[in-house]
Amino acid sequence: MTGEVRCFEPRRSLWPIPAPKNPTASSTQDEKEEVDSRSIYVGNVDYACKPGELQQHFQVCGTVNRVTILTDKFGQPKGFAYVEFFERESVKNALLLNESELLGRKLKVSAKRTNVPGMNQFRGGRFNPYAGFRPRRAFVPGAPVIPPFG
Repeated sequence: MTGEVRCFEPRRSLWPIPAPKNPTASSTQDEKEEVDSRSIYVGNVDYACKPGELQQHFQVCGTVNRVTILTDKFGQPKGFAYVEFFERESVKNALLLNESELLGRKLKVSAKRTNVPGMNQFRGGRFNPYAGFRPRRAFVPGAPVIPPFG
């Protein structure tokens, strides 16, 4: 036997090693919740309404930081908006403007809720008035086909 020394090198994993948890990730979630606590949802907004008009309407409640009117993929307004204030107290004042009119439409004002990730992933089965409640089935190639009403 020769005095050969082999250096043991651990085998590399085929799967990536998960990265350690980022401590700033929770702070970004906290920042989102803090911004949402200073924001309101405004529904029934006229399609011709501009952000400046909404800002002017809610200026009496407090200093407006940002107005966001959501649009579809074609750039057409969806009919609702979010207004972010600098102070939390402004949200309470803005809630008093519920049912106020802007451009001939009554606005629906409510506090903005924080979106919970993964809340709407699975919708479950659907109710069929002819067959009752039937859960969804995944498509499996080669599996027998079950008739819908049998």
